[in-house]
Parts: sequence; C-alpha cells; structure tokens
Amino acid sequence: MSENNPFPNESNTGHFWDDSLRELTNDPPGWWRIGFHASWLWCLVYFVLYPAIPTLDGYSKGTMGWTAVGEYKEDLASIDKVRQKWEDKINNPNTTAAMIIADDELRNYTVRSAKVLFGDYCSACHGSGGSGNSAMSADQSGYPVLADDDWLYGGTIEQIQTTITNGRKGIMPNYGARLSEAEIADLAKHVVALSDGSEHAAGKELFNNPTKGGCFACHGMDAKGMAALGSANLTDAVWRFNVVGKGDNRQASATHTIAHGVNSELIDPASRNAVMPAFGPLGKDLSAGSIKKLAVYVHQLGGGK
Repeated sequence: MSENNPFPNESNTGHFWDDSLRELTNDPPGWWRIGFHASWLWCLVYFVLYPAIPTLDGYSKGTMGWTAVGEYKEDLASIDKVRQKWEDKINNPNTTAAMIIADDELRNYTVRSAKVLFGDYCSACHGSGGSGNSAMSADQSGYPVLADDDWLYGGTIEQIQTTITNGRKGIMPNYGARLSEAEIADLAKHVVALSDGSEHAAGKELFNNPTKGGCFACHGMDAKGMAALGSANLTDAVWRFNVVGKGDNRQASATHTIAHGVNSELIDPASRNAVMPAFGPLGKDLSAGSIKKLAVYVHQLGGGK
C-alpha cells in the first residue's frame, strides 16, 4: 500500500497496491441501490403476510393465514374432486374387478392410481413391476413373478383378488424323515428333469408311489400342479426357490425343498417359508376398493388370465 497518492484528483481511499491497483470511493450504481432497498422492503412485506418469525410460543402467523399444510390439503382436495367419479365407481360394492377391467377408462385410471399402492404394499417382495425375487440361498424365501403366466393359485382376476384379500400359505411336507438321502436325490433329479421336458426313472417311480414320495397327490399325475392346492407346476422352467450362483443349482434347490418342505417349520426348522399375507379384514385391512385396485393392477402386469 502506498503512502503517497499518485492520483490526488481521484476519489479514492488512499489505499494502493503496486501503485496502480486502488480502492475507490464511488457510490454504488443506482440499480444496485434500488435492488438493495427493494429486497429489505420485500422481506418486511413477507414477514407481515406469511409465517416467518419464531416467537416464545410458536411463530408469527402472518396476516394471510397461509401454511404449507393448508396449501397441500387444498391441492389434494382439488385432485380428489377430479378423481371422485372414478373412486365412486371402484368403491361401489356392485362394481367387480372384472367390470373394472372391461371399462377401458376405469381400467386405465385404476392401473395408474394402484401403482402407488403396489409400491407401498407389494413391491418389497414381488419387485418393481412384479418382477419377483428368487431365493439367494437355501434358507431364504423366494417371491413369485407376477408378470408371467405361472400362477400357483390361479391367475384369473377373481383368484388374484381372493389371494390378495385372504393371503396364501401352502404347505409341502418335509420328506427328510421318511425318505433316504438317495431317494431324495432321485426325486430331485426327476423334478429337474421334468423342467427340462424329460424324466428320471427312479425319481418318477418315487413320485408316483403313494407309500413313498406320493408327489402326484398334490402336483398331479402330469406334475403340472393344482391351483386349488397352490401346488407348483414342476414341468415348466419357473423356480421360485432356485438358488442363485454359479452353474445350475436346481438340483440343490429341489433337494432342500423335498427334504425340508415348505411352511413346515414347526416340524423342520430348515423348512422353506413362503407366506403371502392377507390384505383384507384379517390382515392389513385395506379397503375393498384398494384391494380391487391391486387385483386389477396385478392382473394387468401381463400374466393375468
């Protein structure tokens, strides 16, 4: 900083650097002063109109009485007013899920509005868009894909609605206590072969033997399952409990399921756990309208019959 002012006729503070860089005393430009005064005036007006200043017992309410919650409720009310005609139809006890599907406009509204319901109540298990979730290890549960045409309890809109309302809990007995390891291995080989379109002779004999495996009683003589019992179709390539890993793990998965069963945890702690919770009055207690929405949404994912 220079002690001598090389610019005596200039409005500056006398602070210089390198004898050329200096601090001037010019007034701020007019636009800046206008903006400065407008900003504090605006703050004053805002504090008067809107809640802004903390007080000992809360905060200043503002002369307009505005609140974010109040604005949210007003917007929600306006949206509900638009939705009301569709909601009234859906919530009408005489309107069935099948009738909703048959009405293009009502179906489109239902599918769009049910997306949030599905995200809240279903996607945690069945994945976004009903993509499902296979078991990652032998002691984990798998969750069915809802976008294909493989249905344990049937894929009609009525069956889907019943499943959502009442939940499902199928039971497969554990054969570890009644069959030898070799017999369980043969049955597992047969199950894997069935999914490939072939069969395993020794395993097939156990499958059809009522005093041994007796699997046909639930899965049917054709091994395609029974919707009334929720027994799986063993002839397709859909594996709910397939263990993910290197190579083909179907043999290990089938062996574990046959040996320890499904939902037989009271008898065998290693049993698979596969329970679909109820969302009706005996479960989550969703409204009848919400359950119809979810049923239609699931049905329209691509696999509904």
